[in-house]
Amino acid sequence: MPEKNVVSWTAMISRYSQTGHSSEALTLFAEMMRADIYVGSSLLDMYAKAGRVEEAREVFECLPERDVVSCTAIITAYAQLGLDEEALQVFQKLLSQGMSPNYVTYASVLTALSGLALLDHGKQVHCHVLRRELPLYAVLQNSLIDMYSKCGNLSYARRLFDNMPETERTSVSWNAMLVGYSKHGLGKEVLELFGLMREGKRVKPDSVTLLAVLSGCSHGKMEDTGLSIFDGMIAGDYGVKPDTEHYGCIVDMLGRAGRIEEAFEFVKRMPSEPTAGVLGSLLGACRVHVSVDIGESVGRRLIEIEPENAGNYVILSNLYASAGRWEDVNSLRAMMLRSAVTKEPGRSWIQHEQTLHYFHANDRTHPRREEVLAKLKEILMKMKQAGYVPDHSCVLYDVDEEQKERMLLGHSEKLALTFGLIATGDGIPIRVFKNLRICVDCHNFAKIFSKVFEREVSLRDKNRFHQIVGGVCSCGDYW
Repeated sequence: MPEKNVVSWTAMISRYSQTGHSSEALTLFAEMMRADIYVGSSLLDMYAKAGRVEEAREVFECLPERDVVSCTAIITAYAQLGLDEEALQVFQKLLSQGMSPNYVTYASVLTALSGLALLDHGKQVHCHVLRRELPLYAVLQNSLIDMYSKCGNLSYARRLFDNMPETERTSVSWNAMLVGYSKHGLGKEVLELFGLMREGKRVKPDSVTLLAVLSGCSHGKMEDTGLSIFDGMIAGDYGVKPDTEHYGCIVDMLGRAGRIEEAFEFVKRMPSEPTAGVLGSLLGACRVHVSVDIGESVGRRLIEIEPENAGNYVILSNLYASAGRWEDVNSLRAMMLRSAVTKEPGRSWIQHEQTLHYFHANDRTHPRREEVLAKLKEILMKMKQAGYVPDHSCVLYDVDEEQKERMLLGHSEKLALTFGLIATGDGIPIRVFKNLRICVDCHNFAKIFSKVFEREVSLRDKNRFHQIVGGVCSCGDYW
């Protein structure tokens, strides 16, 4: 070609990218840069939207000049893929270099802050938006609602939602609020808002809407209502046909209620093969209610479908451990080693004075670890006097009771709670966040902790929020 232009360069780079030849695409990109044709942001955006974060990162690093468009593209990619800390690091660099974020930048940053549950930082971003008098486009308002609800401030999220002009409220706006209520186990509020949404056909519900409603019924102990809504979906009452996620939600709902056999039969009647997500919900319920026979059948099937998913091995191991089947626990552990399957490490974090403090199980890396461990031993003595009994069924090793207790004491949630007690003044609520589902023992620990030390405890795990006051949790021990 005698003369190459932006269109021809982009076409060739896109073609290489779409056919899996990322190295050739990057080579061509470097050649393009040497030719002084600047379409790097377009290539970055293309990779970001395709979820190919490594390629997007490489392009971003190769850019001779970075502007707000390219920074926003990589921030968005990171936030969408759950790489929240990386997204915030780029945002900090953007600000330090004097760039002015646009509304898309702020929306993506708010998504990252939601993932880390950084409420104070989210408030700062909100203030920044207001000070700059940026137009509050719907996408930005939706991100603010989502951030406040996922960070535990539902009342402010609802205020923002109510203040949105009705003409600007999209299904995304309604869904953000519905999901927020659902994650907090507020089934009644979910149903009230869903009813308001349908009044006068304000906005047409979509698949996400019905998923949030069913989830709200599940977390809110409203199984019969949830089943009725699901039947309505089958009948076409809502204009949304149930997909595998909706079926999975029903399985989760029945399982949480201890209706294991009913959930198992429901899975058998599904019009298509159950997905790993559906079976995973059933396996989790079998673990909680110690339904060994059904759980073993489902767990073995899951391992066949997803041999690389460590979570399936762990939950089935939990089930075996609860039943005292230690040979089966050891067999699964050996299978994981042979297959090189690694478990996602659990971690908890707490924010104090604008700094995130991370804790892992038996953590020895925190700068105040000795103080935390000494305080935890003191806490344990008071907790036992108040009735705390460690739940040894949460330990997957056939060891003596004393060693099981030591292993439970090192769980990341307990370390984070202890740090919160040390770092905050009397009566200040303690807010802890966990990347995985909280175990039964840590949940019991947090409840008694809140009563003994007269602290409100807010604990967000992978599934939902737990608001604990005076030894009583908002989940009703049902998560």
